[in-house]
Amino acid sequence: MHSQFEKWMSFALEEAKKASSMNEVPVGAVIVLNNKIIGSGHNLTITTNDPSSHAEIVSIRNASKKIKNYRLIGADLYVTLEPCTMCYGAIVHSRISNIFFGAPDSKSGVCGSCGDLSKKTYFNHRPQITGQIMKQECSKILTDFFKAKRG
Repeated sequence: MHSQFEKWMSFALEEAKKASSMNEVPVGAVIVLNNKIIGSGHNLTITTNDPSSHAEIVSIRNASKKIKNYRLIGADLYVTLEPCTMCYGAIVHSRISNIFFGAPDSKSGVCGSCGDLSKKTYFNHRPQITGQIMKQECSKILTDFFKAKRG
């Protein structure tokens, strides 16, 4: 029996697979509000020539458009890789309530790996963070992608 966390993370993994099929780093995200996905996205930095097109930001943009509000109060973000500083900033500004991530990011993760921005008191909003949901599956898609890249 899958938990609710695994249910939503599975949708984020599907988004990561879309990124991989486009030769983008396979990270996917979904935003859930009232038990419904209101936004989804995957990395599109290469496709769009936009360094801000990380999965989290793409999903925030899509969710905000859908509900016609830049505030995503009460929403949960499920993302296959621990957010970076840029994405954490967007999460704070959108007022997402909870971050659920899969794989930790030892190079740029700011939800516990390289640092923990949720512990900083200077933010006017602090989402709750839960990590390592479906960690193996979320890590594997990244590992497989980079192994294939290296040939």
